[in-house]
Amino acid sequence: MTTRTRTTLAARLRTRTAQIALTDDRGDVPGWVLVTLMTAGLVVAIWAVAGPALTNMFTTALAGVTGP
Repeated sequence: MTTRTRTTLAARLRTRTAQIALTDDRGDVPGWVLVTLMTAGLVVAIWAVAGPALTNMFTTALAGVTGP
């Protein structure tokens, strides 16, 4: 392989690497959307199960502080 061929291949590789870097700049958006939706789903599910107990605990604590 000649020096000129190596230089040409290196230039093409740099150009292709730059093109890939420019087109792949959006990050992992679908992954973050999935994580956000799953977290929201977990919060809703836990709130549905623990909501009444938390409300009762808060009401009892508030009644204990303020008096009857």
